[in-house]
Amino acid sequence: MAAIISDNLRILNAKNFLAGVSTSDNSYYAYVGLPNPTDYDTSWETSPPSPMESFNQLNNFWDTAIAMKKISSDDIRRVVHKWPWVSGTTYDMYRNDITVLNVALPSNVVSLYDSSSFVLTSDYRVYECLQNGTTPENPSGRPSLDEPTFTDLEPRAAGTSGDGYLWKYLYSLSPSEIVKFETDTFMPVPADWETNTADAAVRENAATSGQLKIVTISNRGVGLGTANRTYTRVPIRGDGSGAEATVVVNNDSKIESVTISNGGSGYTFGTVDLAAGGVPTGSTLPVFDVIIPPPGGHGANIYTELGAFRVVLYARIENDAENPDFITGNQIARVGIVESPKSYDSDALLTLDKASAVYALKLVGAGYSATTFNSDTQITQTVGVGSTAFGRVIAYDQVTGVLKYWQDRFHCGFTTLPMGSKNTDPTYGFEMHRFTADIGTNGSLNILGGSATLAIQTAFGSASNPGISTLINSKTYYLGQSFIKGVSPPEAKKYSGNMLYIDNRPSVTRSTNQKEDIKVIVNF
Repeated sequence: MAAIISDNLRILNAKNFLAGVSTSDNSYYAYVGLPNPTDYDTSWETSPPSPMESFNQLNNFWDTAIAMKKISSDDIRRVVHKWPWVSGTTYDMYRNDITVLNVALPSNVVSLYDSSSFVLTSDYRVYECLQNGTTPENPSGRPSLDEPTFTDLEPRAAGTSGDGYLWKYLYSLSPSEIVKFETDTFMPVPADWETNTADAAVRENAATSGQLKIVTISNRGVGLGTANRTYTRVPIRGDGSGAEATVVVNNDSKIESVTISNGGSGYTFGTVDLAAGGVPTGSTLPVFDVIIPPPGGHGANIYTELGAFRVVLYARIENDAENPDFITGNQIARVGIVESPKSYDSDALLTLDKASAVYALKLVGAGYSATTFNSDTQITQTVGVGSTAFGRVIAYDQVTGVLKYWQDRFHCGFTTLPMGSKNTDPTYGFEMHRFTADIGTNGSLNILGGSATLAIQTAFGSASNPGISTLINSKTYYLGQSFIKGVSPPEAKKYSGNMLYIDNRPSVTRSTNQKEDIKVIVNF
């Protein structure tokens, strides 16, 4: 049995995925994490390892997540291949019959959606190539010399060079769409093509301007009656009706050109009927190719016309004085997408615009504003007899005294290199103890590991009035998390939701004035 999964299914999956992001029943977040990548692979910076997928690995991704940014319906868009218009390039032309047995020319690709039959111009307009200068003498087309700039609804040449190209204007990209969704190899298509007002004229033109637009000539024929003669209203026969062409016979009594004069409707195939149009039969009959537009006409459905079976999810990571979840001064070496994470200690969906995925402590003590905690170094707290909490530094803010840290299996009998290997004699035992303000017998509020010993500020925040900001020298500093007795859990519930995408990359050390744009391309 021979079968394929059609591109239409891929396009439908992209549509459904976008709809899932847009509904309030789900929530999608981009996350950053992994502040210590070389603990996992010593060659990480030059050759990040491919992520591995297992339940164990997915838990580790959560362990190393630092902060998350919500992806809204405005942050996702379907995208298609990007082919920038460059003078002197020979582009493919739209054809409805490109397959492995009838490849696109000149690229030789076997799918319309891989062909360079549409371009992005320097003013960020998108045009479809309906004719690339294909003739019997140039069956693979000719170089394009005139960049299209018009927004006329009907196809036409872009200039006066005579390069033989006919372009169809489809849509324009806005600056925000370019920033969010354009990549080196992909460009966005408009949202809500079927209903948006910005592209209504193109849609409506597809339905009203006549179906057929292009007929190409494969063989000009020989001896076609009187030379230098023009024949009008030559019918195009097939399963549609109403289409007509103007046929010009040149000085050599061969076909010079065929131009659609009436596009007709309802065609899935067609043939130029020269005899019915009064064109004399020659010694060698000419051969034509009537190009059938996509269903509904050019511009009726941009998603199926251009092959929108990919989506880009966008998130901008930037520092926020009122919600400082994204740390500075340490590395991030992993980004990803998680679907429908929950709020900490809850079964409700996480809905915050930004969310911390790490624990934090509010510390006090002499010299706290000068104390340093080096990134990725160890911190400990004796929480009771024979019980020590063990963590690693993510970031310490000398102004607010907030220490962000992380804990994972590395502290409890497992190693990170290679991940999951057993350490049969961990320094602090096999049980993970959380840092706490509610210490047991012989426990201490002191946090060790910095340049000075500081303690958890147990007076900061309560269950009824969590600490979310602090006032220092008449200035309010927001902490980005809610503290109870000086301890804050993550805002996101670890190990909840579904990890959809994981990307290991060379580390970036974030600075206070830094922004990162995350663009994740999902291919269906």
